[in-house]
Amino acid sequence: MLILFDIDGTLIRGKGLGRPVTQNAIRDTFGLDVDLDGHWFGGKTDWFSLIELLTPIGVTEQMIASKLPEYMQIKRRWMVDLMREIPTWALPGALETVAALRDHGAYTLGILTGNVQTTALLKLEAVGFDPAWFPVGAYGHEAISRNDLPPLALDRALQVTGRRFAPHDVMVVGDTVADIECARANDLRVTAVTTGFQPRADLQAAGPDYLIDSLIELLDIVNGA
Repeated sequence: MLILFDIDGTLIRGKGLGRPVTQNAIRDTFGLDVDLDGHWFGGKTDWFSLIELLTPIGVTEQMIASKLPEYMQIKRRWMVDLMREIPTWALPGALETVAALRDHGAYTLGILTGNVQTTALLKLEAVGFDPAWFPVGAYGHEAISRNDLPPLALDRALQVTGRRFAPHDVMVVGDTVADIECARANDLRVTAVTTGFQPRADLQAAGPDYLIDSLIELLDIVNGA
């Protein structure tokens, strides 16, 4: 089985880290001070959020795409700096769950996140995950729509394992309705966890295969699959 984890709200939490990092990175990359109050980041790719924030004030989608590599590096530098002041932590049971899945030997682990790769890997390392534990990855600078990330992850899983995973052998794990919709758009299985940013009732209404309150519950799900 291939298990694709979201990061924020699923594996880790940060106390208000994302907004100042994003605001500073936009300013340094595009020369613009953007008000992020009221902007909902949950479940979106970083690329899509930039389009939502910047195109209304005159930045073209082509300009955003051309500056993504620069933005990724600047955003990482700001995150390194602000992590010294703003706490980030692994969610309860997350490290233990990933360790147990790795030790089992039957699972290939991956990351499926709206974060650009530079900040995704930094966040994982900061709270005790080794990015090498997740040999498959699809990130928020690689597609505008989150729904377009799973095919990238499946292609990379083939490269890593030599195996083409069937949809029923892939589990997306995330904390937002967007994670559920992303899995459904690609005919993948999905487990939603309530440790993130959306109410349990909203997740339930979106129709995940499984709805759990702690990531440690994932072990019983996949071991019984």
